[in-house]
Amino acid sequence: MLNIILIFVAVVALIILVFASRQPDTFQVSRSISMAAPPATVFTQINDLQNWQAWSPWAKLDPNAKHSFSGPQAGAGANMSWAGNNKVGEGSMTIVESLPHDLIRLKLDFLKPFKASNTAEFSFKSAGENTIVVWSMSGKNNPIGKLMSLIMNCDKVLGCQFEQGLSAIKQIVEEAG
Repeated sequence: MLNIILIFVAVVALIILVFASRQPDTFQVSRSISMAAPPATVFTQINDLQNWQAWSPWAKLDPNAKHSFSGPQAGAGANMSWAGNNKVGEGSMTIVESLPHDLIRLKLDFLKPFKASNTAEFSFKSAGENTIVVWSMSGKNNPIGKLMSLIMNCDKVLGCQFEQGLSAIKQIVEEAG
């Protein structure tokens, strides 16, 4: 009887690993929103990493997380590191490209709960008196990421957080405007 159970567990584990290995090698999550503010105003809010505490969905998940900043306050080279509870983990992000009123590209390095390096981007497009802001993140799906994608929809979970963050930015820039 024990042999049958062990064989069954091995077959189930093999099936799970086969399904996980067939998941995409990369991922991308993207959300957008229209804000009643000029691109310069929105760009300035996001380009300064010290502003992120006011709108980041992860700041609400752990208000006691520790943050440190290095490099310039805004723009290329600005860096923020964080260490928080198991909902926000530990890592750092650095602005690697900052094109005023057009694009901000960040390198994200996660240490906990698992190691990963991803790229995030904010793009800004003028639409009359509004600005269309697109927040996206892309990266490689390592074997753990592929396995996790079998039980968690990354686009849905991360996309929901992007939507919350974009709505918070919208509120800030529209109230300031």
